[in-house]
Amino acid sequence: MIDALKVIMWVALALLVYAQVGYGLLLAVLARVRRAPEQGRAPDHGRAPGELRAPDHGPTVVSLIVAAHDEERVMAAKVANALALDYPREALELIVCCDGCTDRTAELAREAGADLVLELPREGKVRAQDEGVERARGEIVAFSDANATLDRGALRALVGAFADPAVGYACGQVRFGRSEPSDASPARARAGGAGADNQEGLYWRYELALRSLESRLASITAGNGALYATRRAAYLVVDPVMGHDLSFPFNFVQRGWRAVYVPEALASEKMVPTIEGEFARKRRMMSHTWPIVLRGGMLRLHAYRPLYALMIVSHRLLRYASPGLHLVALAANAALLGQGTVYVVVFALQLLLLIAAGLARAFPLRPLLVARYYVLTTASAAAGLWDWARRGTPAGWEAAEGTR
Repeated sequence: MIDALKVIMWVALALLVYAQVGYGLLLAVLARVRRAPEQGRAPDHGRAPGELRAPDHGPTVVSLIVAAHDEERVMAAKVANALALDYPREALELIVCCDGCTDRTAELAREAGADLVLELPREGKVRAQDEGVERARGEIVAFSDANATLDRGALRALVGAFADPAVGYACGQVRFGRSEPSDASPARARAGGAGADNQEGLYWRYELALRSLESRLASITAGNGALYATRRAAYLVVDPVMGHDLSFPFNFVQRGWRAVYVPEALASEKMVPTIEGEFARKRRMMSHTWPIVLRGGMLRLHAYRPLYALMIVSHRLLRYASPGLHLVALAANAALLGQGTVYVVVFALQLLLLIAAGLARAFPLRPLLVARYYVLTTASAAAGLWDWARRGTPAGWEAAEGTR
C-alpha cells in the first residue's frame, strides 16, 4: 500500500510539472531538431477547399464577422477599427451579427459603416457566427471579438497564412492591456496600479510561446477569439456551446488541414482587472471546454498524427486534469508523511502554495499574486466541470466585467 501511494504521488507531481514546464521544454528541443512542416496540398474533402485567387486576379475577398450581444459601448469603435485596416476596401466585407441585442448595437454598427448587420434571436455566439458565414461572400471568413482592437496590418498578415493550401485555420496574436476596476483597493493600487493583481499577462506570454512552437512543429491546439480565420469552404458548424477557440483547431487537424498561429496578426483586448474576475471568466470558459473534451471529438487521439496527439494530451488534457492531479498528490503525500523527510518537504511546499494564494488578497505582492492566480485558474477547470455536469452550459454569453 505504501509503495503504491509513493508511485501515485510522484506520478501525479511529475505530470503536473511536465504539463506546466516540461512540455514547453520538450517543444523547444523538438523545434531545434525538427524541420517545420512543409507546405503541401489542401486535403481532398470531395469539394473544392476554396483556394486563394492568383495575385493578378486581385486580393482575396475576406468577410470579417463580428458577433455581438449588447455591445453598444464598443461597436462604433470596432467598426471604425475594422474599416481602417490595411486591406483593400473592395475585398473586405464587414458583417456584424447581433445576437439578441437589446441595446443600440445594430443601429451603431450601421451608422459606423458595416456592410451587413444581422439582427438575430439570441442563440449564442456560435450560432450568430454561423449566420454570418451563411451570408458571407468572402473566400476567407475571419472572426473578431467586439472588444478587440486590430492592428492595421493584422488582417493582411492573417490572410497571408492561407497562401499555404494546407492551412485551413489561422489565429492571430492577442495582447492584453490592463483595465481599471471600479473597486480597486488602496493595497492593490500600491502593488502596481489599480487592476494590477491579475497575472493573466504573465501566463499568456508563456501560452503564446507554446502556441508558436506548436504551429512551427505541427498545428496549434487552441486559438483565441480576438482574431482568427478559416477558409469559407472548410468552415465547421459545431454545437453552439462548443466555442471555436478550442473546437476548431483539432477538428481541422482531424480533417487533414493545418491550424497555424500568425503572431504578426496583432489584436489587443482589455484584461479582466482582478484574479477573482479571471477565475469567473475561466470558469465560464471551462464549462464550454468540458463538452468539447468529453463529447466533441478531442479524445479521438487515433485521428491525429503522433506528434499532434502528444500535443493534445500535454497541452490540453493534462492541463484540464490539473485540479485532480493536485488533489491526488496532496492526499497521497499526507498519507506518506511518516515515510521520510522528503515527503514532509514536498507536503510543506504544496501547503505553501495554498498559503501564498490565501495571503495575496491582504498582501498583493507579485509572488503571492502569481500563486493565487495559479491556484484559482487551476481550480476553474474543476468548477467549470461542476457547472456543466450540474446544469449544462448555456449557448449565450455575457461580457466579462472590466473588459469593455
